[in-house]
Amino acid sequence: MPGYGSDDGFTAYVAANGYTLPAGSIPAARARGSLYIDGAYHDRFPGRPTGGIDQERAWPRADAADRYGNEIPPSVVPTRVIDASYEAALLELTTPGSLSAVASASEQIKRLKAGSVELEYADNASMSAVIGAIPMSTRIEGLLAPLIGPATPLPAILVV
Repeated sequence: MPGYGSDDGFTAYVAANGYTLPAGSIPAARARGSLYIDGAYHDRFPGRPTGGIDQERAWPRADAADRYGNEIPPSVVPTRVIDASYEAALLELTTPGSLSAVASASEQIKRLKAGSVELEYADNASMSAVIGAIPMSTRIEGLLAPLIGPATPLPAILVV
């Protein structure tokens, strides 16, 4: 399952942004970076996959538009998605496994004491474990911002 973009595109992106290309398999890092983008953002992307449930990647998508109302043709993978996958691939090459963080409720800190100060956290372990298990990058969030919706869906009825 190939990643978004190309090996040459990734190398050019790294150079154009002033990064140093770490050692490692570029195709493998691109595949893992694309898998991360699809896994972390698929619910927030507009539209629906053009190939249905069996489509390998989240893009291309049908009935998609950016946050400004600009339609995205169903044959297009936005440059922002490709660049975000390059950022993820770069993170993965720099620190292998960094996109695959795993957390469980049993690993969470419930009480923390430092000297005479003690904190006890509310028991919201299941939600915190899920949120904490997904590594986030502000660079990737920034690249995808015009394409993605809110991380938490708004209620169907909003009273102000």
